[in-house]
Amino acid sequence: MSACVIGHVTVKDADKWARYRALVPATLAPWGAELLFRGQLAGIIAGRHEHTDTVVIRFPDLAAVDGWQQSAAYQGLIALRQEAADVDLLSFADPDQ
Repeated sequence: MSACVIGHVTVKDADKWARYRALVPATLAPWGAELLFRGQLAGIIAGRHEHTDTVVIRFPDLAAVDGWQQSAAYQGLIALRQEAADVDLLSFADPDQ
């Protein structure tokens, strides 16, 4: 069953955010993850949304999501992420796979 991590992001420090973004791909590779989408909010069609940016990352399964999130490589980036942006990370599984 594939899984995705969706991050909703509001950047606080563009330079630190750029550094964080440059370092994340190396933390994804061991878990078979793929960056699917990174973009800025174009409009709110319905409801409310607090953030300006969104990122979507696909993983082979939820175990890979958990492994990545708990890995030393990713844990080492969390302080930089927190300095760079306000981020809400959500995980989703596709029950039809």
